[in-house]
Amino acid sequence: AAEEKPKCTDILLSYCDDMPYTRTMFPNIVGHSTRRDAETAVEYLLISVVEQLLGGQCNPEIRMLGCSVLAPRCEGSKVLRPCRSACEAAHKRCSHAFEGIQMAWPYFLDCDRFFVSDQEGCYDPLEGLKEDEAAQNLEAPQPQQAAAPIQFTYHSSSQMIDILKKTEDQCSDISRTYSIGRSTEGRELLVIEFSSSPGEHQLLEPEMKLVGNMHGNEPLGGQLLIYLAQYLCAEYLQGNERIQTLINNTRIHILPSMNPDGYEVAVSGDADSNYSDDEGNRYGYRNVGRNNAQNIDLNRNFPDLTTVVYRRRRQKGFRTDHIPIPDNYWFGKVAPETYAVMKWIRSIPFVLSASFHSGDRMVSYPYDLSKHPRGQNMFSPTPDDKVFKLLARTYADSNTATSGECGSPHDGSQKGVMNGAQWGSISGGMQDFNYLHSNCFEVTVSLGCDKFPPEEELFLSWQNNQEALIAFIEATHRGIKGFVNDEEGKGIKGARVSVRGIRHDITTAENGDYWRLLTPGIHIVTASAPGYARATKKVHLPTRMQSAGRVDFVLQKAPLDPDIEEEESVLSSSSYDRFDPYNQYNQYTTMADVNRQHEERAEKPWWWSYFASLGGPVPTWLLKRH
Repeated sequence: AAEEKPKCTDILLSYCDDMPYTRTMFPNIVGHSTRRDAETAVEYLLISVVEQLLGGQCNPEIRMLGCSVLAPRCEGSKVLRPCRSACEAAHKRCSHAFEGIQMAWPYFLDCDRFFVSDQEGCYDPLEGLKEDEAAQNLEAPQPQQAAAPIQFTYHSSSQMIDILKKTEDQCSDISRTYSIGRSTEGRELLVIEFSSSPGEHQLLEPEMKLVGNMHGNEPLGGQLLIYLAQYLCAEYLQGNERIQTLINNTRIHILPSMNPDGYEVAVSGDADSNYSDDEGNRYGYRNVGRNNAQNIDLNRNFPDLTTVVYRRRRQKGFRTDHIPIPDNYWFGKVAPETYAVMKWIRSIPFVLSASFHSGDRMVSYPYDLSKHPRGQNMFSPTPDDKVFKLLARTYADSNTATSGECGSPHDGSQKGVMNGAQWGSISGGMQDFNYLHSNCFEVTVSLGCDKFPPEEELFLSWQNNQEALIAFIEATHRGIKGFVNDEEGKGIKGARVSVRGIRHDITTAENGDYWRLLTPGIHIVTASAPGYARATKKVHLPTRMQSAGRVDFVLQKAPLDPDIEEEESVLSSSSYDRFDPYNQYNQYTTMADVNRQHEERAEKPWWWSYFASLGGPVPTWLLKRH
């Protein structure tokens, strides 16, 4: 029997039902023999999800171009091919969107292979869109720049770095990336900074930091910080006045992943004992990747300065600020990640910080180490307990997801806010180190009961935490700020700013500027420095004050005050400056450089799972490096 010739048939592909024609023919241009073949093909799956993958960019152009190949126009039992000019225009406009998600331009949109010229009798599948596009351009001009869409998925360590680098490129006027060191296995500890003048400390502009993924098996914080970086960039470009004000007046540093080695193991589920918790038999699989590659819990690895404070609290002139690192600390096992963060804290005058964890719903604040003689959990407040409660509530009150504990309730928690030592006493914690060694006030945000929540919950977690993150950054502007100058107007570096009733001073930065977080109310503030007479002022901070009050001091030369001399002898600056006295830096960097040489496994893009789970031949043509 003679073969029946193909005939025009109705378009029954649901993602192609808005084409400017209604009839098509099979086999189509790429060789799908039937409608069912086309519907089950990777090409059709791609055009069905391309809007989501590209974050709405180039929609519906890419889908309609794809439909013109998968369901081509049919007239008089003859297939008409789409015009090459339409394909080339779309490629020029949209190739960057595919680059942004590390996807190759789809082979079936090859302009030379599947499209023809006007002389060969083609049609424009996008003709109906041009009038609409022209009208839209008249109504609302498009912004000159557009930030990459946020992909609410887990990213590998290398993908995190790629996103930070691309965010830096998109917002080069207000952001930069820089490395503070490398992990045990050589992965970069990359920070992205947002500021009106990236890379420079602006006088009186406070600096704050956010740190994620300290425990590799608690990755939600790191993912949220990646989303935050993209959000800050996009909103600034789109003219969000709140974000623009925040970035123009604050220097924001974001370290999404402090423990990239542990995170990679947690993601892969490789129960390598080097990365599991010391109590791995008790916790089992869920704690794989908690520690770093040396099996060190980074949140127990900082110098234990809280014990030093407890031991000295009855001494005359005892202080709780700028405690030097004991020399014996360097004889222990110091992780390169810990070393890098300590250097970072000492190099920048941070005012405020938050570290993000999972496994509970809580915002905790120092001290983390209990003052109980036997180390049992016990309320152990710092001299700045009121300030810390205010900071912790700023985050908790903006995020309902952080209220309420997981499992056994904790006595003394208020609205998801709790003293760290009362919650669970630990020594060598990062937030205690920040407070006792530097000017920085740090809290710990535990984002939820599930340490590694399913990927489909990431978008909801972002919605729950977005406002809290912004409100916490804004809290950097609470309290007072100003200069401590000499009579000639020159800033005094290292001058102390004291508040009556709070035994914890902060010191001025390189050019004499300072920031002091305080609660609303009346405070007696004193500035002092060796060789100068003290100056004291009475300060009233209203409850609804939105920015730090300006309080400047001018110190006059004077004979050295014996009281100041005695206080300085207890915690001398020379002792404080003895960082890494045994030159361990070379040991840590050499270890990281050697491990860096081990080639990382080939990473697949985040969208690969959309296509690889279909069965059958994998669409390697989507991979740029294929």
